[in-house]
Amino acid sequence: MIARPGPLERFVRALLILLVLLLFLGPIAWVAATAFKDPKDVYALRLLFEPTLANFETALAAPYELLRRIRNSLLVTGSTLVIALPVATLAAYALSRFRFPGGEAWSLGVLATQFVPPVIVAIPLFVAFRSAGLLDTPVALVLANLSFVVPYAIWMIKGFVDALPVELEEAAMLDGAGRLRVLASIVVPLARPGIVCAGIFGFVVSWNEFFYALVLTRDRATTLQVGLMAARTERGDVWEVMAVMGLVVMLPMLFLARALQRHLVAGRFAGALR
Repeated sequence: MIARPGPLERFVRALLILLVLLLFLGPIAWVAATAFKDPKDVYALRLLFEPTLANFETALAAPYELLRRIRNSLLVTGSTLVIALPVATLAAYALSRFRFPGGEAWSLGVLATQFVPPVIVAIPLFVAFRSAGLLDTPVALVLANLSFVVPYAIWMIKGFVDALPVELEEAAMLDGAGRLRVLASIVVPLARPGIVCAGIFGFVVSWNEFFYALVLTRDRATTLQVGLMAARTERGDVWEVMAVMGLVVMLPMLFLARALQRHLVAGRFAGALR
């Protein structure tokens, strides 16, 4: 019989949980509060203040242009996912089900791309995109994002495809289904938790990507992350506007965190019941 925790143990446990919540949620709450503060209240260490929406109006106007930067971030992130997920799914299925000359070298080569620092790739990409006239365009950012989203997505989806029984595909092909029909009707639905996780990962890293966006854009295609630097003006850091942009950057991550947890749990037990 398991002994029930005493009052002191319950108090200590509740206190530790509260401290952890403050540690992780405190900065988020502070940024959210700063977004609604008057500039004179930003540097005042007090919890009570009169909220205002003036900071959002300032962020929407020049030189911050919040809506344009949101549109660029959504365009780049959405385009990256639309291209990366089908390509990664097909590549993961091929690496899982077919044998190529070189064996596991192909899979290891895909994994090895994750260990290349972005700063090494940035200069060749800058020169190539400048020659092609793609600097300061969403196309340049999409291509740069694909260089690190696709390899990781391949490895994530491949793990789910490896766990699927080959007998299901063989039975479908005996009934006359082609390879693409098997992929679309059997593999993709069963590997959906892995594809969703890869999509969420791709969204997070593409949405939060800063280095390539800083190097490859100047004005027209700047994203939210680069836009944060616009809040550094001659009078110093405009913290209230920076908080507005930071809040917009964080909101999708907060919603996706729950979805990521749910699909990771689903993927963990996907191969347990057969």
